[in-house]
Amino acid sequence: MTHLKAGDKAPNFSGQDESGNTVSLSDYKGKKLVVFFYPKASTPGCTAEACNLNDNFDRFKSQGYEILGVSADSAKRQSNFKDKYGFKYPLIADEDKSVINAFGVWGPKKFMGKEYDGIHRTTFIIDENGVLENVITKVKTKAHTEQILDK
Repeated sequence: MTHLKAGDKAPNFSGQDESGNTVSLSDYKGKKLVVFFYPKASTPGCTAEACNLNDNFDRFKSQGYEILGVSADSAKRQSNFKDKYGFKYPLIADEDKSVINAFGVWGPKKFMGKEYDGIHRTTFIIDENGVLENVITKVKTKAHTEQILDK
């Protein structure tokens, strides 16, 4: 789905998190960043993925990674999702899809015989210089940490 690949420069994004704070790629200059896109807050697959990353948050931090979640949900829905599960990382409420479109993860999907447009579950690993280290398009929601850190 996305046209981005390892070695590409990460899109220079900016969006509002669940608390209304502006979050930009430049905030993470000099740090490694995991940006994961998920279809909808509080759904089973998205919850499994977000919780898996949160449960391993200290492991990510010890290896120099920050984490950032993105979906097209409202700030209120993102805030409720974060509060319910105690996520230690920000969630961008990308209702205008500016970050989603910058990374190219919005497009046609099929579910139960119906076709519709939505977010393709994709994770981008960005190095300290803003370059994509890896793009994961086949996300294993319950074992996502291993996909990222045990590559």
